[in-house]
Amino acid sequence: MVSSVVELSATIPIFPLSGVLLLPRGLLPLNIFEPRYITMVDDALSSDRLIGMVQPMDERSAGPSPRVYPTGCAGRISSFDETDDGRYLITLTGLCRFRLDTELPIERGYRRVRADWQPFSGDLLEEPDPGLDRNRLLGKLGDYLDRHGMAANWDAIKQASDERLITSLAMICPFEACEKQALLEAGTLAERATMLTTLIEMAVLAPEADDSARH
Repeated sequence: MVSSVVELSATIPIFPLSGVLLLPRGLLPLNIFEPRYITMVDDALSSDRLIGMVQPMDERSAGPSPRVYPTGCAGRISSFDETDDGRYLITLTGLCRFRLDTELPIERGYRRVRADWQPFSGDLLEEPDPGLDRNRLLGKLGDYLDRHGMAANWDAIKQASDERLITSLAMICPFEACEKQALLEAGTLAERATMLTTLIEMAVLAPEADDSARH
């Protein structure tokens, strides 16, 4: 277990995926099939098992190295399985956010960066009570999930700790990439809780698209 950012690697691989969010202590399942990322996982498994998740700044960016947001979150490979067709099924457990200090030349097909962990050293500590207003959040959550055709395990939701609930919803809800990034960059768990609740409320209040509209 890592107890200080000093113990984290200065250089980590990054995996750019738009709309995919990893947060400290969150669990992110990934289906790895591109050869370069198969290699990245192989190399991570043979070292510290760390992979940095980042989002492209423009979802339409083309090419192997799109510009990415300067803040990401590193996760440790906590489960691994290989399929018959050569894919890797892994789970990353979120560890700590980082600032992208310097991007290094590409080797072995995937991107690597020098990571600055210091601004987020608090990620390795237990978060204080975020003061989550559960009634306010859950009051709109059902409508939000219905609108997006998502089912919910309400027993699990009610039993989850505040941090687990905030982290899980921030990661799985289909927010826009920029909204996911804002949730990632929230300074504290309390700020993330407020932002999450506001995003859900705004989405519920927004008019639904009218598929019958004529052009």
